[in-house]
Amino acid sequence: MSALENRVPPLLVAGLIALLMGLSGPRLPGTEMAWTARLTFALPVLLLGLGVCFAGVLSFHRARTTVNPMQPQQASVLVESGIYQYSRNPMYLGFAIILAAWALALGSPLTLLGVVAFVLYMNRFQIEPEEWALEALFGESFVRYRARVRRWI
Repeated sequence: MSALENRVPPLLVAGLIALLMGLSGPRLPGTEMAWTARLTFALPVLLLGLGVCFAGVLSFHRARTTVNPMQPQQASVLVESGIYQYSRNPMYLGFAIILAAWALALGSPLTLLGVVAFVLYMNRFQIEPEEWALEALFGESFVRYRARVRRWI
């Protein structure tokens, strides 16, 4: 087990990557598009990301199970309904979409590498350990769910 597995809250990871994107964005080659035009493209993407996150939280709330990503072994129910029919990790997907909106707002295509970094980090240090814990908790039910529903989209 790596020292980073399930140790850094995903929201903090997304926030740190967003900060790095924001600091590097002005120094990277970008589009000549005006700020207001970039926001026109970024705002719907941001709203989509927020909606995906909210749908994930709502599904967990309805199932009365924990949303704490740091303690996946405390899950009381395997949530397979709602948005979890389409993505095993809608909250992380929502964060990635929000980061993509931030990249659009920044106007530098290279800032999209922040989204890639987020996905790679989450796959290795958050999602894989969560899936090990869920398989230990829910056994064959989780194995069937994992085979049926994609990790991201």
